Amino acid sequence: MLEDIKKVSELALKGTTTVGVVFKSGVVLVADKRVTSGRYVAHRTAEKILKISDHMAVTIAGTVADAQNIVDILKANVNLYSFMYETKMSIKAAANLVSLILFQNRNLPYLVQVIVAGIDEAGPHIYVLDFFGNLTRENYCATGSGSMIAYGILEEGYRDNLTKEEAVKLCIRALSSAIKRDLATGDGIDCIVIDETGFHKFTPDDIRRIMEATS
Repeated sequence: MLEDIKKVSELALKGTTTVGVVFKSGVVLVADKRVTSGRYVAHRTAEKILKISDHMAVTIAGTVADAQNIVDILKANVNLYSFMYETKMSIKAAANLVSLILFQNRNLPYLVQVIVAGIDEAGPHIYVLDFFGNLTRENYCATGSGSMIAYGILEEGYRDNLTKEEAVKLCIRALSSAIKRDLATGDGIDCIVIDETGFHKFTPDDIRRIMEATS
C-alpha cells in the first residue's frame, strides 16, 4: 500500500509549479505554462489557473484530464448553488466538495494537486488538496514539481497583512525561482488576483514589469 501511495505521489508531482498567497483583502495565484509528459514538452501555453466564478479560482498540477474533470464538476455545482440559493458558495464549501470527489475516488485516484482559492463573506481563503482528498487551509502554498523551490521563497518572504502588490511580487518571485531550477516548470507565468472587486488577470506586460522590478 505504501509503495502504491509513493507511485501515485511521484506521478502527481512530475510537472508544473503553482503558487498561492493570501493578502489583506484577497488572494494571489500564479502558475507556469509548460505541460510535460516525462521529458517531452507537450504544450507551452497551458492555462493552469482556472476561473470558477468571480470570487473563486483553482490551480491544477498533475494529470490534465483528471484536473479538467474535477474543475468541470466544481464549476457546475458552484453555478447550481448560486442559481438555487441566490448567493455565492463559500470557498470552504467548494474545497470540501473537491475533497469529497477526491476521497470517493481514492481507490483509483485522480492524479492531481489542487488549490482552491478566493474571497467570500468570511474573507480571503486558500485551501490545498492532494489526490486522496486531504484538505488544509493555508496562508501560502505551492504545488507541483517545483513546489519545494517555491516554498523556500515563500517561507522567507511571507508575513501577515501583505499588501496586494507585495503578495503579487512574492508569488512571481517564488515561481520565477522554480522556473530557473525545475525542468518541468517554465514557458511563462500566469497571475491572477481575487479581491473584493472581483477576478483580475495580469497581462504578460504587467508580469514582465513586475519581474524586472523584483530582479
